[in-house]
Amino acid sequence: MAKAAELRQLADTELEQRRNETVQELFNLRFQLVTGQLENVSRLRELRREVARVLTIQGERAREAAGQVQGADAR
Repeated sequence: MAKAAELRQLADTELEQRRNETVQELFNLRFQLVTGQLENVSRLRELRREVARVLTIQGERAREAAGQVQGADAR
């Protein structure tokens, strides 16, 4: 599980790739859960939280970029 500080060090493309990989793994684990093959149920929670962390960081970066653009217009 990645911490927020580790994720903030990633570039935007790496962060997007990390989110896609995590969402795919989460999908696979949910499928295993439904079919009764999942042994480590706590991994679902870890992955959901990691997706939330990535989305939070992406949102922060988007708001920061939008703020810089709006700030430039005000001058």
